[in-house]
Amino acid sequence: MSDLSALLERYRRGPEVLAMVLTGVFGEEEDFVTAPGKWSIRQIVAHLADAELVGAHRFRQLVAEDVPTLIAYDQDKWTDNLDYARRKPKQSLDTFRRLRAENYELLKDLPEAAFDRAGNHTERGRVTLGELLDGYAGHAESHARQLQALREEYKRTKGKK
Repeated sequence: MSDLSALLERYRRGPEVLAMVLTGVFGEEEDFVTAPGKWSIRQIVAHLADAELVGAHRFRQLVAEDVPTLIAYDQDKWTDNLDYARRKPKQSLDTFRRLRAENYELLKDLPEAAFDRAGNHTERGRVTLGELLDGYAGHAESHARQLQALREEYKRTKGKK
């Protein structure tokens, strides 16, 4: 398996990894935070869904346009102003799953050279399609680890197994 096919597989599996971590989450656990200003499970999953929406646009820009501008966004303002604290985790996960599947379908059959196509990110500078793919694959994995740690802390502080 080439590095690209392994990366695409990591990317494709993101929703499965999240679904496994989220199995059994309900009630007050969805809104548990470890400290003021930290995100809850509900907010993290909503963030992942919206970040994947942004990724869908960026992937398409890099495939279709020559040296597009990839505009940064303020994830904290999205969390506050798009009311992540009220979003249903199951719906957010379903949205993430659908968007990730659509993005994977777009990317999986592209020639390897397409992953060298680049744009200019307004905060990070030059970024290739391959780098963007790697970032989004890692994004789901990183938040899955965060969710697992949050669940473990919830169980520890609430005295549950």
